[in-house]
Amino acid sequence: MTTHQMPGVRPANPHFSSGPCAKRPGWSPQNLADAPLGRSHRHKIGKDRLARAIDLTRQVLQVPADYRIGIVPASDTGAVEMALWSLLGPRGVDVLVWESFGAGWATDVVKQLKLDDVRVLKADYGLLPDLAEIDFSRDVVFTWNGTTSGVRLPDGDFIPAGREGLTICDATSAAFAQGLPFDKLDVVTFSWQKVLGGEAAHGMLILSPRAVARLESHEPAWPMPKIFRLTKGGKLIDGVFRGETINTPSMLCVEDYLDALGWANSCGGLEGLHARADRNFAVVAEWVDKTPWVDFLAKVPATRSNTSVCLVIADPAVAALDDAARAAFAKGMVAALDEAGIAYDIGAYRDAPPGLRIWAGATVEADDLAALMPWLDWAFHRQKALLNDAA
Repeated sequence: MTTHQMPGVRPANPHFSSGPCAKRPGWSPQNLADAPLGRSHRHKIGKDRLARAIDLTRQVLQVPADYRIGIVPASDTGAVEMALWSLLGPRGVDVLVWESFGAGWATDVVKQLKLDDVRVLKADYGLLPDLAEIDFSRDVVFTWNGTTSGVRLPDGDFIPAGREGLTICDATSAAFAQGLPFDKLDVVTFSWQKVLGGEAAHGMLILSPRAVARLESHEPAWPMPKIFRLTKGGKLIDGVFRGETINTPSMLCVEDYLDALGWANSCGGLEGLHARADRNFAVVAEWVDKTPWVDFLAKVPATRSNTSVCLVIADPAVAALDDAARAAFAKGMVAALDEAGIAYDIGAYRDAPPGLRIWAGATVEADDLAALMPWLDWAFHRQKALLNDAA
């Protein structure tokens, strides 16, 4: 292939954004024709749809029967914030930070809740903090999959079964693609817009019995906005976990989530979703292994995400550029692919090192990723030629 020769095969679907993510294969607005639009979410038909979304979530995600599942406002962010504001305070807190969203939770705990006894265990992009430093007599807050760094936890072995504190896990780009050991997790949050490609603005909050006990025994020292309130009179507001949402949900989005969960069951349930994401990641990994100009941002193979795959440009001439020039190089590649209609929204997250971020979750087809890889080569060599011309 000459420097500017375009590959002959194009991805059938150019949507590789890390959120909102690609809709499921075969999706159409017609799939949502039965959505009860214009009806109250508090009418039986609305309650039934919301309760079904909770029941199917439990089935597909294999959530234990004694865990509570609630649909909450404001996507994954809203779910995490509800957990932080409602549960933290009785114990010291360890917050794990290795990418942008974990850093955001640390900021909230330290600067907004202003808790005195907080330890932030931090690692640079591409690495995990030292998990052996975590003190599980404290509450622990962490992401499972670093959406902006492409670094994930390999498993839950680092969490002791006999922990004293709560584990609060932001799992939004991991749920449905990576194994979540619920017996080790007291709070799990995610949004519909990630692995299942649902519509945005709604979050899921999953609570263990230990988390419910904390809610019912602990009264936060700060005022609680209505949108965060999960208890009344010292008791859990049980209706939230039966589909009686705190605010008005979009029944169109609910129908879309139900459609995504139905598709998940049709492709083998949780195991099938995991296999799709793993197969997609393998396509990218095989290409990275044979391509000298690119590398994973995640340094350790066992911690590489199979959903938000983050890549850096390892070519020596590009790596030697300053930060602004490396960012401009990557943005040039992203813009060229966007203009060609090959890949949309694959630039690195704004706070992450310059590079590419390609979604490989279950709603993406492996054939589309295989078609994308030669186009990444094309975009790199095109941008490298521009760099050489400028020199």
